[in-house]
Amino acid sequence: MTKFEDLGISQATLKAVLKMGFEEATPIQSETIPLSLENKDVIGQAQTGTGKTAAFGIPLVEKIITSKEAIQGIIIAPTRELAIQVSEELYKIGAGKKVRVLPIYGGQDISRQIRSLKKSPHIIVGTPGRLLDHINRKTMRLDNVQTVILDEADEMLNMGFIEDIEAILAKIPEERQTLLFSATMPGPIQRIAERFMKDPHIVRVKTKEMTVPSIEQYYLEVQEKNKFDVLTRLLDIQSPELAIVFGRTKRRVDELSEALNLRGYAAEGIHGDLSQAKRLSVLRKFKEGSIDVLVATDVAARGLDISGVTHVYNFDIPQDPESYVHRIGRTGRAGKTGMALTFITPREKSYLAVVEKTTKRKMERMKPPTLDEALEGQQRAVVDKINQTIETNNLQYYKAAAEELLETNDASTVIAAVLKMLTKEPDTTPVKLTEEQPLPGKKERKPYDRDRRRKDDSRGGYNSDRRKKASVKPRSGEKRTGGKSSKPRSFNH
Repeated sequence: MTKFEDLGISQATLKAVLKMGFEEATPIQSETIPLSLENKDVIGQAQTGTGKTAAFGIPLVEKIITSKEAIQGIIIAPTRELAIQVSEELYKIGAGKKVRVLPIYGGQDISRQIRSLKKSPHIIVGTPGRLLDHINRKTMRLDNVQTVILDEADEMLNMGFIEDIEAILAKIPEERQTLLFSATMPGPIQRIAERFMKDPHIVRVKTKEMTVPSIEQYYLEVQEKNKFDVLTRLLDIQSPELAIVFGRTKRRVDELSEALNLRGYAAEGIHGDLSQAKRLSVLRKFKEGSIDVLVATDVAARGLDISGVTHVYNFDIPQDPESYVHRIGRTGRAGKTGMALTFITPREKSYLAVVEKTTKRKMERMKPPTLDEALEGQQRAVVDKINQTIETNNLQYYKAAAEELLETNDASTVIAAVLKMLTKEPDTTPVKLTEEQPLPGKKERKPYDRDRRRKDDSRGGYNSDRRKKASVKPRSGEKRTGGKSSKPRSFNH
């Protein structure tokens, strides 16, 4: 492995990187950073979790001239969550040089953004619609931009942003460096590379590097109507410290989080229809541990920096294998072990085979647990807690009451009563979930069918109205608004 000291970066940036806890560069970083420092255009084919933000962030920060009060670097990201995450990481990388970074995204007060732009940030991280809006308003000058980065380009394609990206790139000086990162390289992304990049160097992270060996991967074959009971039994047996449950649609997430709370689990959902304030509030509570289960659409896997997750439950198998890799990458981080469990209906077996081919790893089959096994799991958890309490040996205030109980009852009866009282017995409160149709057979699926994307809305975090606008060219004489709407919704990018 390459050390950051060997990559030719300044002491100020190196100190900031080491302070962030990085020790050795990942493959994407060790290959991309030297090329980028030489001002070469780069195409990086890599998933989230491979360290690509630092791969483009470190050389970008290195090239910023802080005494120059102008935008020198611009990063285009598909979602507000990713824009915020990238800007936070860049802020840390640039702390030594005092680089000013500003995130720009829809749903945030535009007048506030305009005021921030007047303070001359060095780097802008933004979503396409809002960036184009500022360009059209002439509130953001791009004359001095030297580096452009497209992050998760394939995701931006899926969300209908290609025209916006082309419009933004056309407004940036041609004499610049361009870096493009994408998990896959479909035709439209390749055409953008050919049109806007100069002899790009291609850096690929092989699929085997995309999955973490420390993640245990299982699948359970379950009928749709039985999925929820199986999920709650697994939660009872495994007692995860922090868990993410992934659903395919926003409706699914809402119904799942409501049903989990109904059965006594501390759960909240996150998807694209929530306000930014609500999303940040949910994530803060999850990171602090005040909620145990986060229910999410794929937006959480693609753009959110969440650590400490012990279990990932794919309540619905994702529509493409890349999303599976993103989902399970939320766990097993920083050398820790993690567990990923995927529910499939009998008709979705073909998707399982494709996922296994992509990750080059077979998932182990797990038998769905029974109600009795769930109860046993809860009892084991209580016994462990009791043993831990005994080990602390701080029981003198309770011994008199214990002896009084033993005068009228035998010891096994008293212990059984304590176990019953402390054990969370499996809850069978009826819940109502709208049945999701199984995914179609692989031969029926078209890889970039936007109409199906709109209907399923599995990605969350994007307004379908915005997508429609992105696909409609302005009539003659009309001016593009860059996604502005007379009545913008809070999740509009």
